[in-house]
Amino acid sequence: MDIRMTDARERLIELARERGASLAGLSQLIGRNPTYLQQFVRKGSPRKLEEEDRRTLAEFFGVAESELGAPADKSYANPHADWVEVPRLSLDASAGPGALGAQEISFDAFRFSPRWLREMGLEGADLTAIRVEGDSMEPLLRSGDEIFVDRNKRGHEGIHVVRIGDALHVKQLQASAPGRIVLISLNRAYAPIDLARDEIEVIGRVVWKGGRV
Repeated sequence: MDIRMTDARERLIELARERGASLAGLSQLIGRNPTYLQQFVRKGSPRKLEEEDRRTLAEFFGVAESELGAPADKSYANPHADWVEVPRLSLDASAGPGALGAQEISFDAFRFSPRWLREMGLEGADLTAIRVEGDSMEPLLRSGDEIFVDRNKRGHEGIHVVRIGDALHVKQLQASAPGRIVLISLNRAYAPIDLARDEIEVIGRVVWKGGRV
């Protein structure tokens, strides 16, 4: 008999009771059919929880994964365990005349759980965080907002951070004539800028923003 898994099943029932959650509801939380955890608890099938399912349940209950059958060293009681860091760079992406780019050196970081990144559709993204300066992308982006730039996404449409010479800009990109790109500001006080494709370097697509309310 696997004592550890017996304890995990009993602990799952206890946690569900304390939280007022049903096993059917918890099964749906981890993307399984409604009877999945009922069978795990009552029939021992599956024999153990899949790692991702166990992690999701541990995050939901705010307990260590070891309480649900993981080795003791896997614990969400540690606030930094398995968190993903998004580096903050000492750069400004101008939503205005253009901010001079400093060295891309991280001075801080945002920390997010892998689950949050999955929910935001950002799992596997190559993210860096930089600050917006200026008002040309208002009302969507305001001066002082932090934006996440995915360097894996460098399409020709959408809002991107681009480099023109030594200056960084955050603009909506739109394909123009062959070999040309238009940089569009959401603030109508700023006119579009039409450039040859080889005049700019597309750094990455803006995929998330955060800022003070």
